[in-house]
Amino acid sequence: MTSPGARPTTADVARVAGVSLATVDRVLNERPGVRAATIQKVHHAIAQLGYVRDAAAANLARQRVYRLVYILPKTANEFVVALESEIEEQRATLFHHRTTLESIAVPPFEPGAVVAALDALDEDRVDGVAVFGPETPAVRDAVKRCRARGIAVVALVADLPSSNRDYFVGIDNVAAGRTAAQLMGRFTRGDAGRILVITGSRLARDHLERRKGFDSVMADSFPHLDVVASIEGRDDPDLIRTMLPRTFETYPDICGIYSSAAGNMGLIQYLNESGHGQKLVVVAHELTDNSRVALETGVFDAIISQNAGHLIRSATRLLKATADRMPIDHMQERIRIDIYLRENLPAPPVHTKEETP
Repeated sequence: MTSPGARPTTADVARVAGVSLATVDRVLNERPGVRAATIQKVHHAIAQLGYVRDAAAANLARQRVYRLVYILPKTANEFVVALESEIEEQRATLFHHRTTLESIAVPPFEPGAVVAALDALDEDRVDGVAVFGPETPAVRDAVKRCRARGIAVVALVADLPSSNRDYFVGIDNVAAGRTAAQLMGRFTRGDAGRILVITGSRLARDHLERRKGFDSVMADSFPHLDVVASIEGRDDPDLIRTMLPRTFETYPDICGIYSSAAGNMGLIQYLNESGHGQKLVVVAHELTDNSRVALETGVFDAIISQNAGHLIRSATRLLKATADRMPIDHMQERIRIDIYLRENLPAPPVHTKEETP
């Protein structure tokens, strides 16, 4: 019998089920070669004893190493750079916890490159993958193929809901767009005019969802403001700087800009060079070094952000839990929408040479 208060073990399960320890191990790890009746006996014993598997201990015992991959756009976008930095930091930290992290860079907003990266993953060497990329039928099918090969899949920052990905890690982008609209409408103080929206790509679901939320609130609460068609900057600073002068010539009464993408350097440069920076209401995404300066100097009025560290830690936890078929804490993995004004900016991170990565 199990001692009162003692935690049931696999030996207890084997004893109650009347099978060997090796058979219990096969059932727990869903390996072939066990009859259906025997599997039923083991599961009955598990329920009877209240046995809870300690996945971490089991993995340690068999020297399990989690091998996780991040597929990110290859870009100088500061937010993506922040994600890469967090992956590097977690790689060093998790190495001692038998977890390896690898990042693969693909051209931004190129579904074919994401598909190729997913299809190239070796299921014998990869346990899970986090994907930051556009949602298309081809990407959806590549995710399905990954999962069929036993690779866990998490959509990162931009959701892939038409696929059968395991989880999405990121903010509620519709809510973020609605928040941006409330800030824009209130900061313009009732003045009539046009609002320009800058997006990265119309293939990017996170940008589309932000525009959807933005439009719904603007139409309902601020109908005096005319939201014009989005311009597609593809997170290219030079392209954005080239497009903006022509846009202002077409719409000289622009009174606000919502930058729904994270590539803000081209917008900041244009606003500083043109003198528009102090005349317009600008709501942007992601707190980075450059957007922080824009907020401090009054070029930006508000920043909607998500914590890059939380994104990477959450994706890593979810991929490991999926590989182990373990439950998750949904509240812990919820990514918060942060709103920054010049008055509530947190102190910038301080990095010293003595810090351990």
